[in-house]
Amino acid sequence: MKLSWLNQVFELISASTLQLYEDSGRFLHQFVGNQTQSLILLQETWRANVLHWATISYRRFSSTAIEALEHIIYACLVYLLVCLGIFYTTRSNSPLWRWCKLINNVRFPRQHKLERVLLVTSHPDDECMFFGPLIYTLTHRSSCQVYVLCLSNGNYEKQAQLRREELWRSCEMLGVPAANIIMVNATNLPDDPNVEWKAPVVANLILHTVESLDIQAICTFDRDGVSQHPNHSAVYFAAASLCLANLLPKECKFYTLDSINILRKYISIFDLLCTCCISSYWCILGWDEAAQIRRAMREHKSQMKWFRWLYIYFSRYMFINSLREVNLADIELEMQIDDNTF
Repeated sequence: MKLSWLNQVFELISASTLQLYEDSGRFLHQFVGNQTQSLILLQETWRANVLHWATISYRRFSSTAIEALEHIIYACLVYLLVCLGIFYTTRSNSPLWRWCKLINNVRFPRQHKLERVLLVTSHPDDECMFFGPLIYTLTHRSSCQVYVLCLSNGNYEKQAQLRREELWRSCEMLGVPAANIIMVNATNLPDDPNVEWKAPVVANLILHTVESLDIQAICTFDRDGVSQHPNHSAVYFAAASLCLANLLPKECKFYTLDSINILRKYISIFDLLCTCCISSYWCILGWDEAAQIRRAMREHKSQMKWFRWLYIYFSRYMFINSLREVNLADIELEMQIDDNTF
């Protein structure tokens, strides 16, 4: 790959620098015209050496930078092609689909059968904005029952009844029956990022639901809450407190959705390779399945601002969910790190 334009840029910079040195030399020569000949000769020698060094340095830098940029471009192209290849295998009509079938399913520990899963969210629309691939995959397992516990009624803009109806329609699109949806209407858990949710209140609601429904796995946000929303993080800390106090049933597992940096978050399917290499458990949807997630999100008509339209087409959470199993040791380690930080 010949990046002649970049070479021209470096040549232009080099020429401009040389011209600057020439002008400074002429000015210096005029200024010290009454000095001795030996001093002028010394200055000319110094200027020539500086010009020679600058020329060599720019040429070396130009050559090295062009070569490095070529390698970066090649690496990016290979990465994109690999991601497209993985995504192609997620299509059910792909010849490689059966060979790569595990990619299409959530990778939970084999020894743990998931038949009753509780998804804990903070607001109506969280279920499809962030957890769509997970819900879609689990609801298409014949032996799995998915329950959604939404901890607020979405009344931030005084539209609680409308948000409730939107949640029910969205969950129906994702395969969650109305009987499996629980929406909490509590004044101490408002849909408001400026109000702190108390961990004991949230923890009691989660524990009651887990025990009454005989839940085998809890899935919710991690401590960063994907979007840094304080209500999302509050759900994690509440569930973590249950785990820390050893109040969850022994057979109940605790999983969190990975929060990722903003670059990975908005490169859509091109986060596939990173996910498969870094994450422990994941589920990946093909284009047709992801279209169902987008349709579910569009059921939240009151929330479909212009930036959410961009989100549903560019966010990797429309195609990919990566998860982490959280245990007591993980929570204790996080607490130690927090103590050392503060």
